Amino acid sequence: MRDPYQILGLPRSASADDIKKAYRKLAKEFHPDLKPGNASNEERFKEISAAYTLLSDSDKRARFDRGEIDSSGQERHHGFGGRSRANAGRSRAYSGAGGGTGDDSFFGGEDWFSDLFSGGRKRGGTGGGAGSGTSGGSRSRGSDINYSVSVPFIEAAQGTKRRISLSNGKSIDVAVPPGTEDQAKLRLKGQGLPGAGGFGAGDAIVEVHVEAHPFFTRQGSDIHVEVPITLNEAVLGATIRVPTVSGPVALKVQPGANTGSTLRLRGKGVMNQATKQAGDQYVKLKVVLPDPPDAELVKFMEEWSRTRSYDVRKKAGLE
Repeated sequence: MRDPYQILGLPRSASADDIKKAYRKLAKEFHPDLKPGNASNEERFKEISAAYTLLSDSDKRARFDRGEIDSSGQERHHGFGGRSRANAGRSRAYSGAGGGTGDDSFFGGEDWFSDLFSGGRKRGGTGGGAGSGTSGGSRSRGSDINYSVSVPFIEAAQGTKRRISLSNGKSIDVAVPPGTEDQAKLRLKGQGLPGAGGFGAGDAIVEVHVEAHPFFTRQGSDIHVEVPITLNEAVLGATIRVPTVSGPVALKVQPGANTGSTLRLRGKGVMNQATKQAGDQYVKLKVVLPDPPDAELVKFMEEWSRTRSYDVRKKAGLE
């Protein structure tokens, strides 16, 4: 087999993402199901698949770069002649009696391609015969293809849809279930690359990236938010409006509330897909003074503090 980097048209410095993109592009062009009966196209696809299999495995790629294994993934040894003959023998076994290519070079041998592409089926055949007997008649399922979508925080909490363009040129609407978490993966059955010889297609794997929200945070199925309240609301109590992922609701603040006081809104979190129940929302209060300070409030506090005081730092254990 030729150098896998050359097969995929990549430099040796290519990233894992570069390797994946190059494989997808070439697979779309040379997949045998796109040109049935085209033997050269099938061989090209085998070569592309073998190159991708080696380079997409970080350990194998590193060993190949160091010269420890050859482009077919086999250990390198001295004495190439004996190895070539062994490879040629395996090649003839996989391709059926009299079906060998006669290629006895060090990188020759069809067994790697046959196993990867069609489970060792006879070249140009549909399975069975000497080739399929060697590998038990298995065939190759199509490869999965990875996609990603970004979804705003509220839409991920409520559930939404996103349209993606598949590698085959089709567009499809992907349902993002309510409560979907960041980096969750959605599987679309049969939307990957076609399998060899009409075998089952792979899947499309869609990774969901949930965008951060300016004031909501998520912990499991619960939502947390910090809500500012005025001094008079804290001292006297009040009913305030607070945001939730499903819209604003009324919340009663008891008299004497303080910064750090936390109130719970039951069922106002996000849906847990396993239990099919919504979590809760926790509202942490934060007392905020007027800005700029109110003159009357300053005067009142001066008079109040002459006869009253309380040591908040000592109570917190800071003194």
